[in-house]
Amino acid sequence: MTATVAGPTAGLAAGLGAAARTGLPDDVRRETVRSLLNVVGTSVGAAGTPEVDLLVRHAQAHGAAGSCPVPGRRETLEASQAALVTGFAAHLDDFDDTHLATVVHPGAAVLAAALPFVAQGEVAPLRLLDALALGIEAQLRVALAMTPSHYDQGWHVTGTVGPLGAAVTAGLLRGLDDQQLTHAIAIASSTSLGHRQGFGTMVKPFHPGKAAANGLLAAALAGRGSTGAPAALEGPRGYFRGMAPSVDLDRVTAGLGSTWDLLDNTYKPYPCGIVSHPAIEAAERLSARLAGTAPVAVRVRCHPLVVELTGNPDPRTGLEARFSTVHGVAVALADGRAGLAQYEDGRVVAEDVTALRGLVTLVPDDAVARDEAVVEVETADGQLVEHVEHARGSLARPLTDAELDDKVAVLVERTLPGRGADVVAAVRSLPERSDTAFLIPALTPETT
Repeated sequence: MTATVAGPTAGLAAGLGAAARTGLPDDVRRETVRSLLNVVGTSVGAAGTPEVDLLVRHAQAHGAAGSCPVPGRRETLEASQAALVTGFAAHLDDFDDTHLATVVHPGAAVLAAALPFVAQGEVAPLRLLDALALGIEAQLRVALAMTPSHYDQGWHVTGTVGPLGAAVTAGLLRGLDDQQLTHAIAIASSTSLGHRQGFGTMVKPFHPGKAAANGLLAAALAGRGSTGAPAALEGPRGYFRGMAPSVDLDRVTAGLGSTWDLLDNTYKPYPCGIVSHPAIEAAERLSARLAGTAPVAVRVRCHPLVVELTGNPDPRTGLEARFSTVHGVAVALADGRAGLAQYEDGRVVAEDVTALRGLVTLVPDDAVARDEAVVEVETADGQLVEHVEHARGSLARPLTDAELDDKVAVLVERTLPGRGADVVAAVRSLPERSDTAFLIPALTPETT
């Protein structure tokens, strides 16, 4: 490992602080609005699920009443519990933003960490956007420094870098100086969590939720004078040493303030593991071409990561199915689409889908890119083939603003009927607003 002169921990804090004081470029702010919009949609959309109900009931039963709102719900909770619930909801459906090079889902933790400050109504819109952007950027830079060895070790990178991003967002909104922000990052680095064994269970969305709560705490403690190790990230017994066998420390601060990794953030068209998306898109196309003809065999030529990350051939729940490319292909062939309804528990165990899954074979191929897939369907009359060179939602084919707006509006309607278009308009209007007081009422149910 070779460090920059300032050291990655202090250098990251100083660079982020300088960027916050200067203000961010217009293209960065525009992409931050897209990231915020997407994660608002996923958090509100899942707010009424039984899984989120469970967390809220637990918080209420253990004295977590407070004034912090939870998007999509009437309850208010103590700030750290509201952050936990919001981050959990944002990632529950695996529909949130995804940085493809690192597979970090960076939006959930920073949205949840910003909530207490937005609820106070005292945060200027551009300051909010910049704090969110820099929290995202911090996560991606730390993740890129240890990609791919960190993830290969079994860590869930969204949980392990999430506390750092949440601490940055909360710290900047709290007004921490560079030294205090260094301490906040250092404290947060000791609260990282999450391994991939929990994928397909409620543990996975718990990671960004708890990351948000941990980052919020780290920023609060730093603001009150608590300290952390100045070399917490790069030290010989520090964060990176424990997290990954191969690390590029210079990647943490290289070009900070002039190059922006968050511009490579992407938004999913399907609520499942992103490596499944090209195969699902191909299956949707094939469904229309089959016109009711029954497949007798289905082969999916795909990147080897598909088998590693989403290779579950026989999921039994919606959460498990999100890590099953076999399910995504089968249900897309059966229904012509793979939306939230296709990942409900009942649809996952339906006889027609279960039968189709039994026909699907994954064929890993090093020559196939991550955002590419070839799906071949054999029928009694011959063979149909669809090749998706770049999946919709990838960097080569990003969701347009209109597509993203439609996605978010549908998600919001799931929880706040009749409010989808209004929520989209509210988030989109942030850069032109003079305050953020309107935002919480836009995201929560009307009181009765």
